Amino acid sequence: MDRAHRRMTGRRRRDDARGQSLVEFSLVLIPLFILLLGIIQFGFIFNTYVTMTNAAREGARTGTIYVYNRTLTKDQNDTARNNAIQTALLASMNYLGKATPQFTNGSTWTQNPPLTFTNGDLTVIYVVPTGITDSDPRTGEQVTVQAAYHEDLIVPLISAFLPKDAGGRMVLTGEVTMVIN
Repeated sequence: MDRAHRRMTGRRRRDDARGQSLVEFSLVLIPLFILLLGIIQFGFIFNTYVTMTNAAREGARTGTIYVYNRTLTKDQNDTARNNAIQTALLASMNYLGKATPQFTNGSTWTQNPPLTFTNGDLTVIYVVPTGITDSDPRTGEQVTVQAAYHEDLIVPLISAFLPKDAGGRMVLTGEVTMVIN
């Protein structure tokens, strides 16, 4: 009987150890899973941030090399330059969504202060530095391109800690300033 009792006690200990391992594994698995989802979400955010910065850079570059058309007025040239900037920016967004609701791109430009043009989430600002006269081709002036993208947050637990707009998306902005040639 002593032998049978030892055998049962040993079996019980092994079963208890297996149960304890399962509980420990489940306690460790949940935080690791949340950490993995956080890494994935921040990867998406970083990808969008880098893409929008590069797209803004490409838009600003297009604005600096725009060839001034002498047959158009200054306002018409500004609109044509802004449309070229928008086209380059959208082309450089790669696989990011280019349609509403993530990226708003209207068809008309709104002019706020004299040298700021807005089209949805795209803003083009012209700055006349000290010592430069405002001219029709805008040579020597600076162009700043600001583009906002509304990133969907796919991990609800992670998104609770991040800033969001009214639609529940995180706004990532790319902004670049260059001198017009």
